Amino acid sequence: MALKRKLVPQSVYRRQLATRLRGLREASGLTLTEVSEQIEVNQGSLSRIETGERGTTPVLVRALLDCYSVTDAELRDDILDLVRADKEQQKPWWRKYSTVLTPTRYDGYLALEAGAVALANYQPLLVPGLLQTEDYARAVIAQMRPDLGADQVDALVKVRMERQESCLSGERPAELRTVLDEGVLHRVIGSPTVMRQQFARLVQVGEQPNVTIQLLPFTLGAHPGLYGPFVILIFPQPTAPLVWLENPNNSVYLESQSDVQNYTDTFDQLRASALSPAETRTRLIRTAEELEP
Repeated sequence: MALKRKLVPQSVYRRQLATRLRGLREASGLTLTEVSEQIEVNQGSLSRIETGERGTTPVLVRALLDCYSVTDAELRDDILDLVRADKEQQKPWWRKYSTVLTPTRYDGYLALEAGAVALANYQPLLVPGLLQTEDYARAVIAQMRPDLGADQVDALVKVRMERQESCLSGERPAELRTVLDEGVLHRVIGSPTVMRQQFARLVQVGEQPNVTIQLLPFTLGAHPGLYGPFVILIFPQPTAPLVWLENPNNSVYLESQSDVQNYTDTFDQLRASALSPAETRTRLIRTAEELEP
């Protein structure tokens, strides 16, 4: 199983750039050693650029393209656009929250989510962050992270709310498909009032054309999702999708084709076993009405 433990994974654009530069070098028949000697750049640096571990500059990329005898103007422009886009993604909207995000290891996921065009999220324990109300989010963060002060909790709540706006309601909203276990509905977070507001939020956002919410009922019994929550992030082609697994200390992402396919198959099974979006909406409304005042 391919586990990656970097705090901030490569941007979508850097991953595309790495793949294309490696492909162009291999097509030219040159080795890394030969390229390093021709353009007088450290071989280790070139290797890290080809794996996406480090970014690069337009000047160096032009030198590489010349070395690979790439003369097609449109192809050269496409490659250079990826360099510029990667640099822009290193200045994300959440940078102003860096003092609280870096210690919580949250910025790595945000870097991935910002580049995704679609997300498939299974959650057996909590309402996913992209669908949480402010009060629900504050209760979750405060209880799960007792080591954080009130100001830090408030900052993380703000990040979560901005995530929702950026990801689901921005200029190019991502498609979100969510499967919730019924246990999420019965775990009272904050208070019954907070939960009723949260159910109303799920009903409301579930009406957006880019959001699908389904519920796995208790009557289903055992199912593949009992291993735990996960998010599948899908990016613009040709960048391959990956899976994000969150844990308290070192969240990880899986990017091997077999790992991603296994989780995709699991998610498809969960969706097939879950209530339809319309049935889920009815269950949400009924559960809210049944909550004690």
